[in-house]
Formats: sequence, structure tokens, C-alpha cells
Amino acid sequence: MSVPVILIFDVGKTNKKLLLFNEQYEIVYEESIQLKEIKDEDDFPCEDVDVLTEWIKNSFNKIIGDKRFEIKAINFSAYGASFVNINKDGKTITPLYNYLKPYPDKIKQQFYATYGDENVIARETASPVLGSLNSGLQLYRLKCQQPETFNQIKYSLHLPQYLSYIFSNEFVTDITGIGCHTMLWNFETNDYHNWVSKEGVNKKFAPIYNSDKIIAHLKKINIGIGLHDSSAALIPYLKFCNEPFVLISTGTWCISLNPFNCSPLTDEELKNDCLCYFTYEGKPVKASRLFAGYEHEVQTKKLSQHFNKAVDYYKTVRHDTAFLNKIKNEKVNFSGEDLKMFDSYEEAYHALMFDIIQKQVASANFILNNSSVKKIFVDGGFSTNEIYMKMLADKYDDIEIFAATVPCATALGAAIALHQHWNNKQLPENLIRLKLFKLK
Repeated sequence: MSVPVILIFDVGKTNKKLLLFNEQYEIVYEESIQLKEIKDEDDFPCEDVDVLTEWIKNSFNKIIGDKRFEIKAINFSAYGASFVNINKDGKTITPLYNYLKPYPDKIKQQFYATYGDENVIARETASPVLGSLNSGLQLYRLKCQQPETFNQIKYSLHLPQYLSYIFSNEFVTDITGIGCHTMLWNFETNDYHNWVSKEGVNKKFAPIYNSDKIIAHLKKINIGIGLHDSSAALIPYLKFCNEPFVLISTGTWCISLNPFNCSPLTDEELKNDCLCYFTYEGKPVKASRLFAGYEHEVQTKKLSQHFNKAVDYYKTVRHDTAFLNKIKNEKVNFSGEDLKMFDSYEEAYHALMFDIIQKQVASANFILNNSSVKKIFVDGGFSTNEIYMKMLADKYDDIEIFAATVPCATALGAAIALHQHWNNKQLPENLIRLKLFKLK
């Protein structure tokens, strides 16, 4: 007999995953792939949207034919700050531009000269000034540099909604995508910012739907509209934790999310990469971001080369208080440039992690202010890193630090968002496994 499941496509910057969850939200099937990037017209690396689309379709066709499973619903989670631009014939007409692509100073200056002080706009849109990471500014840039291409756009879809479009053939906009540092949404008026309408960018957007909406049906399968990955990752915690908490979701970006801090963003917070997301229910979430996972990846490659160790050798390094005390006492600063100052890989790795934790605490403290949070949950890559967790616990005397094991939290959140549309059973209570960390 076939097992009823929900199919989730979870598209990260590096890994693309297909997952099947059963009615108890256990992963019963998973596959993962990394796709080669291509170059845009400026020779900057970007996602190959055609290859991604082909993988999505082929993967679905393969799994739909697997008699072990009965697919009841499909949903999607993906990284934000990236638009797929589609013409009137339903075809993509631009690359899926990389949000790390440098933003031209001339166009940036023109934008703020036209629409006002960047600090004011940042505060209104809850979006730090981030260049291409402000995905709305990608469309402004396109209009300035390629007006003919811009005019051909029928709809601009954030990546999760494009994935949904592949199956539904419907154009929708999701509030969690709009709310992720896009510089599109005015959090004070709860509508698109005035620059969006004045530039005609709003005409490129499809109607806004709730994240738990079913947009279409395919072979009796309910199709969701998809969610921005950070908002999706928060859903399991919102469902199962009744007291105030902060979630540090770790990956390439380490994003601290506080759904219980409703204070307006300050100029200082915005300058330090704080912003607001939306929950799948459309409620603001104060957040701060740190590029710590990327930094860890870059620096561990340097360590492996310098000390002639495997790239993932850091996984074997255990927390050592002696190294930590030496770093503190001698005020060692890790730059990654002068590794000769360290006697061993282990010592250098402790210095790297101490540097990352200093930045992580500074980032998280911005959103901890003015809130009654007594628990911090860490999920993702760093949650299994003993050194990260113990160093973080050392920084907070009055807050409990937990490593949270939520199998594929982003995909799980996307699955739970559609719970009522495919699953008649109650949500299990044991989806989040917690481990309390103390330095000593």
C-alpha cells in the first residue's frame, strides 16, 4: 500500500533537495544535488534556471512513478533575493541574477537621489542597504540598464514562487518573499513602497497570497505557493514553542530570528544588518544576519591547506578550554592571513570559531534587546559543531542555549504550512529534539 506523503523541493544556494515527508513528518525519501553555475551577461556567476527547472521536472516525474508513495501535496522553499523574470509567453527572459553581484554605484546614487535618504528608506522597508541583496533594486537596475528587457517582463517571481509556477502554471506573490530585505515593502504602511509604484515595478508582481494557500491541483495533488527559506525554517518552532525564543538558523548565512521583538528597527540596527522578515502568517519577525557559514567555509579551506589536513578535518576537533583561555588571555585576533602564529590546526580552529562567535553574539544581541527571551535555539550546520555551541553558551549566563535537531527544518516548515491541505492527523509533538549546552 502506498504511503501518503508531501513532496518538498528545498532549493538552497548550494544544495538542491527533494524530500518526502509522511503523515508523521518523518523523512521517508530524500535526494540532493549540486548544480553547476553559469555566467550572466556581465560574466558574474549565477544559478542556471533552465538546468534547475529540468532537474525539478525530472525529479518529479521519477518520484510520481514510485508506487511506494502517494503524493498528496507539493510545496517549495528556496533562498530569497532572486527573481525569475517571465515574459507573456511564460518563458524566462533574464538570468537568475546572483544576489552577491556587486551593485553599480551610479545606479545606487541615482536611486537615492530620486527617492530620498537611504536610511529613511531602509527603515521604512526594514531592509539594510545591501545592493543586489535588496532584490527590488535588481529590478530597478534592470530597468535602468536594459529597459527593453524590463518592458518584456510580464511577471517577476521570487524563486519559491517560480518553483510553484513550474507545476501550477499560476503566477503568485508570497508575503515571506516580499519581506526578506527586498526594499519593496513599506512595513509602516503595510503596502509596497512608493518607489515601487512610481517605477512601475509593482505591475510586474502577481497577486499576493497567504503562504498556506493551495494555488492549483495537478493529478489530484495540491500545489502550494512556496516560501522564503528563512521564514519556512521558523514554522516548526512557532508551532511547538509557546514561550519567547530566538532561533539562530545557521548555514551560509547565520540568521537570528526573534518573533517576539516588535520594536521598530533603529538606524544602528539597520547599519548592522538587522531587518524584518514575515512569518508565513504575515507577522513581522525581527532578524539579524551574519555571513558566518560562508566565512567558516573559506577559512577552513585555508586551514586545511596550511596544516595539510582534509578540508573537513574541523569535524574531528574537540572543544579545548586551554586553547580558548589562551585566545582570551593573549587577545588573539584571527584574520586567516597569518596562520604561522598558530602551533596547530586545532589551536587555529579555536581562534577562528572564537572570532565567529564574537560576531555571532554581537549580531544576535541586536534582536535580543527589549525582549524577554530565555531560550536560544540553534539549528543547521553549526548546531552540530560542539565548539560553536559551547562558545555560544559561554556568552549567555541567563539564556539557555539549545542545539535543535529538526531534520531539514526549512523543508519541514514548508510541509507544515500545508498541513491542513493534505494531512488529517495531528501534528506530532516530538519534531524538535533539543540538547542543552553549557560550557562546563
